[in-house]
Amino acid sequence: MTDGQGRLIDKADENRFEQDFESDGGAGQVWADYAVRGDTRMILHVEADQALRGSGAAGRFMQALAEHARESGMKLFPQCSYAVAWHKRHPDYDDVLA
Repeated sequence: MTDGQGRLIDKADENRFEQDFESDGGAGQVWADYAVRGDTRMILHVEADQALRGSGAAGRFMQALAEHARESGMKLFPQCSYAVAWHKRHPDYDDVLA
């Protein structure tokens, strides 16, 4: 990990994005389950391991996911409340929304 943050991984066979993090509370993972609709990933659920909650790791994960979508030409359709709220707070990533 670099600066407490691992690389975002798309586990396409599991329909899941994952990223490892380290925080003062310990190490863990943030993940998002998704459904595929063409070039769009419907973000169904975002969750962080207990050790990472309150550390900002989920927000850094969402930023990494949005940057990944931008770089790869993929679109995101947030469905879970956390992903919807994050995108509302970050309109600079509206270009990745389906």
